Amino acid sequence: MASIIQRAARSSITEALQTSRALPPCGLRSIAMRSGASRSSRPFTTSSVYAATPTSWARKPVEASKPASAAPTPAPAKSAKSATPAIDDQSAIKDMTGGMADEPLILDEGSRQVDWTRSFHGLSAEPFSKEAADILLAPLDPEDVEVKPDGIIYLPEIKYRRILNRAFGPGGWGMAPRGETIVTNKSITREYALVAHGRLVSVARGEQDYFSPEGIPTATEGCKSNALMRCCKDLGVASELWDPRFIRTFMKKNAKQIWAEHVVTKKKKQIWLRSDDEVRYPFKESKFGA
Repeated sequence: MASIIQRAARSSITEALQTSRALPPCGLRSIAMRSGASRSSRPFTTSSVYAATPTSWARKPVEASKPASAAPTPAPAKSAKSATPAIDDQSAIKDMTGGMADEPLILDEGSRQVDWTRSFHGLSAEPFSKEAADILLAPLDPEDVEVKPDGIIYLPEIKYRRILNRAFGPGGWGMAPRGETIVTNKSITREYALVAHGRLVSVARGEQDYFSPEGIPTATEGCKSNALMRCCKDLGVASELWDPRFIRTFMKKNAKQIWAEHVVTKKKKQIWLRSDDEVRYPFKESKFGA
């Protein structure tokens, strides 16, 4: 009698184990709940289901959406390299120095054009010809120098252009803008690059004041001329204008200081002008105290 009871018990345990293997995880959850697993204060998780199953099930969980007989999908082989692509040092450097690119921008096959808004192509590649250098470095003619009322001497911008035309030829040079025009309440400023014979020569920022909105177009041209004058310093054009000794000598020989009266305001002050020049409107020559 005892042997019959033992065989029946073993048969019941075997059927229970076979049934538990065939059940999906949701069925196991109900079994675990009936067995008292739900009494735990911890929230239900997948790991708690696997903990209530035999060891073989915990190692190979069955997906509810797939039939039990379906073969498990093989895991993708791990690559020897990291999933995150390695950063190319050269590419990183190129991205960081994108604003200083020196390679011409290719527009189409067989045509190469430089993006002068950001490139320094050809800078200091080689000196210009001796003929061009002689023109650029020629001594400044005192007859070409003008004097402002405040005593500052300058060369008119048209004469800078004439020197460049003689050195490089008309069309052999140009001013390329390298940024947007910045307009404030009183002035305009913009950066330009001087390009000659397909090479960048110099970069400078021009500026020009204006007094009313109607004067903005004229001030824009003045800003470009101011940048041209500053770029020409790198070519040695009219470099004497920044030489203190030349300035003192020129002012002593070719300039004079007089008292002048403003025609409108009647205010008097001392102004400078060339020795061979006359007082111009809105001033007229006057004597101090008269």
